[in-house]
Amino acid sequence: MVTWVLIALNLILFLWDRRWNPFGSNLLFADLMMRPADVVAALKGGEKFPFTTLLTSMFMHGSLGHIFGNLLFLWVFGPLVEQVMGGWRFTLYYLAWGVMASLAHIYVDPYATVPTLGASGAIGGVLGSYLLLFPTQKIEIVIPLLAFAEFELSAWILLTAWFMWQVFVPQAGVANWAHVGGFLAGMVTVLVMGGAKRVLARLPKEELENL
Repeated sequence: MVTWVLIALNLILFLWDRRWNPFGSNLLFADLMMRPADVVAALKGGEKFPFTTLLTSMFMHGSLGHIFGNLLFLWVFGPLVEQVMGGWRFTLYYLAWGVMASLAHIYVDPYATVPTLGASGAIGGVLGSYLLLFPTQKIEIVIPLLAFAEFELSAWILLTAWFMWQVFVPQAGVANWAHVGGFLAGMVTVLVMGGAKRVLARLPKEELENL
């Protein structure tokens, strides 16, 4: 339920921000994007509003491709993580992963004035948690450009490749270190909860066998 609410909330805010034109540009909520330099200034005693953007920025997106990619990963990996953690814990952890992702980005580039937005840091936390909880789970990959060719990969291969890409192949205009920070925060969360075995033990045996 929480995963679907997050998907719906991101979609609604994306459209609302563009006055319901999915191909338009950000119009209404530009002041809710996170700017590292503003957060650093707030830490030094400046205006405190930038602290709010640590949360609000994770519900904003720059384009259709941006939000589609993020919500696809949330839709694929979110439900199982939510199921084993429980709805309210998953909600709090998701928000915490997003904040930790932003803080990682600020640490790497504290004086950047380019606005940062997107759910990918929080979703990185989902991916990091999934890696420890379900490393051998099979993920079906469909490639539309190759006549919808299909194949399966173990989650640990796909997610490790995703993480290594963020670290070693940074892309211009992408907050790669936010992705890394969120991913590591998700892994740490599972460890703090007692490790994968203890987290999975929260589910009844019959539910665990059906995962």
